[in-house]
Amino acid sequence: MSRKENGLRVDIYAKITDRIVADLDKGVRPWVQPWSAGTLTGRVSRPLRHNGQAYTGLNVLLLWWESVVSGFMSATWMTLRQANELGAHVRKGERGATVVYASRFTKTEKDAAGGEVERDIPFLKAYTVFNCDRIEGLPEHYYHRPEPVAEAIERIEHADRFFDNTGAVVRYGGDKAYYAPSTDHIQLPRPEQFRDMASMVAIRAHETLHWTSGPDRLNRDLSRYHKDRRERAFEEMVAELGSCFLCADLGIVPELEPRPDHAAYIQSWAAILGSDKRAIFQAAAHAQRAVAYLHDLQPDA
Repeated sequence: MSRKENGLRVDIYAKITDRIVADLDKGVRPWVQPWSAGTLTGRVSRPLRHNGQAYTGLNVLLLWWESVVSGFMSATWMTLRQANELGAHVRKGERGATVVYASRFTKTEKDAAGGEVERDIPFLKAYTVFNCDRIEGLPEHYYHRPEPVAEAIERIEHADRFFDNTGAVVRYGGDKAYYAPSTDHIQLPRPEQFRDMASMVAIRAHETLHWTSGPDRLNRDLSRYHKDRRERAFEEMVAELGSCFLCADLGIVPELEPRPDHAAYIQSWAAILGSDKRAIFQAAAHAQRAVAYLHDLQPDA
């Protein structure tokens, strides 16, 4: 990779991370903004590509953030080229949103002995997409508004089935929600103690994300969770992001009150992201992996 390409990649990390840190410094968790956005009165979902495929990982956060700031109603995004191929055009003067594509390629090099060795080299590319609200001339189905949110009981039953299918053990009682690695169970307060059932599902999603860390599951190392503030804050960031991804996938729209520990976590997250421009990318990747794992446990996966 050339010095210029490496510098460009670092700039992408820094630009995105700095924007998220700016929100955290204001006490705002940018990944939960869509739940209370006045413009998103219909079904909340992950942002969608032009072909209906959902975005994953960090791109979910980036496009949610853009939707809230700009008041977009459409969940679908596409590149200028994709719009043109559909016979449409982006309105003059419209600003696009940055998304990233991360992958890796294999390069063959000579080692010290003159033999050939293969190296796995990661790379990151940024490109621009536009929301369909800012594109004219698209086929009609791109302009369909999200359907109104279904009755809560339907959504809750659907979510309960999803989490029951994972096999995670849940015990009810007490006034705290947590995952206990030593006994491999999730502890939740009783349902009547939550503000509403959507909030309960969101908390269950958060703790189920911690549950995916088990050694016979995704094997995220939590051995230093109670000893290292940075390790704890990073794992909580993974669970927060994963919970938001799952809520979008399941159609849950919780209006969560900030937990007492969130103020401390927000400070820790800002500190982590300020010192490590790759941390939010890594956390989003871990969250995406955990959410995919939970989806794979479903009978119809």
